[in-house]
Amino acid sequence: MAYRLAYGKHGLDFELKTKCTVDVIEPRWVAGLPDQKGAVTDALADPLDSLPLKNIVKERDTVAIIFSDITRATPYHIILPPLLMELSHIPRENIGFFCATGTHRPASKTELVSILGEDITAGFKIVQNDANDPRIHEYVGTTGFGNRVLLNREILKYDLKILTGFIEPHFFAGFSGGGKALVPGMAYVETIRCNHSIDRLSHENVRWGITHGNPLWEEIMEAAEFVPGLFLLNVTLNKAKEITKVFAGNLRVAHSAGCLFARDSAMAPVDQPYDIVITSNSGYPLDLNVYQTVKGMSAAAQVVRKGGNIIIAAECWDGIPANSDYETILTSVGSVDSLMKFIRENEKELKDTWQVFFQAMIQQKANVYLFSDKLDDAIIRRALLNPVRDIGSLAAGLVKKTGPHTRICVMPEGPHTIPYLRSQL
Repeated sequence: MAYRLAYGKHGLDFELKTKCTVDVIEPRWVAGLPDQKGAVTDALADPLDSLPLKNIVKERDTVAIIFSDITRATPYHIILPPLLMELSHIPRENIGFFCATGTHRPASKTELVSILGEDITAGFKIVQNDANDPRIHEYVGTTGFGNRVLLNREILKYDLKILTGFIEPHFFAGFSGGGKALVPGMAYVETIRCNHSIDRLSHENVRWGITHGNPLWEEIMEAAEFVPGLFLLNVTLNKAKEITKVFAGNLRVAHSAGCLFARDSAMAPVDQPYDIVITSNSGYPLDLNVYQTVKGMSAAAQVVRKGGNIIIAAECWDGIPANSDYETILTSVGSVDSLMKFIRENEKELKDTWQVFFQAMIQQKANVYLFSDKLDDAIIRRALLNPVRDIGSLAAGLVKKTGPHTRICVMPEGPHTIPYLRSQL
């Protein structure tokens, strides 16, 4: 039987020659809206629990538009024209664009153009947050969890902050979108580290699909609300990256509506775990590096049995990435067990432990194999993963070991679908 995984920009085909049970889990198809730009305009004119955007913004106001970096597939070529049309009554120099990098590297000029388009990149002020620079961040408040929240000082000068992005299940924030544009997007590294601490990540509700009762998500929203003048513009997408619905208005109300919509199409219950889960990292742009690919591993880990096998395909054209905190931590030790011990003992001295923590936790549950035609085997092993060059052959070999009753799951869209054991959510 032939299967196709979302991989890079063009997909990846493989074949399974087996009589074992093979279940395919993918998002429930939701058609893209027939007039996607029009849907954005309508949502801005009739937002949830808010005045229309045009009525909120006065002629002399300043507006900050926070946008996602290259690791997200937000369709800004559709979203931004109607958004800027709604802001056409204010001077262009009163509008600034802010790239919510979090702890990711800054976007290159070419990447900014691919995200925003040539006209916006050339015609508007663009600021990229540098989470590691304390000079550009300002204290805005302390959360109920004791986290001192410092945000990009420049963005705080603007009267209105429009938080953009798309909503899908997220492996520790429950769902993406919402306040994540500010924390971690525009936050100082110490604020991010506290929010993403191992203690917080270890909480039973810090996982896919849970918001209320998830202390990490609750703090993100609390921290965002320290900032006055917020307006949310989030969308949901199908696997063709088409907008399926638009959610605009009040931060909490609009985000909650988007999460309910995304849950219905993107989360799938299963009755029992699988011996082998074959997945992707949803293709371009999410599969740009190994760091991002942990999300796909985490989605698969929800339904793989203890001691089972995860096979993930991710292009990783951006490497691990090289010279990142993530790579430095991974290469500090020689085994997964040593890795978990290392990050627990040295968390206060390390900048970015959260992705490593999840990777180690997944690998303590299952064997993880990575297919990438952009990385050689040595680099994949450097990331403490097992390289694979032929997914079908590897799966056949694993079936020989586990026997004729092997259960296999294929997730063609990776973390665009989040399976879960029916008994656990």
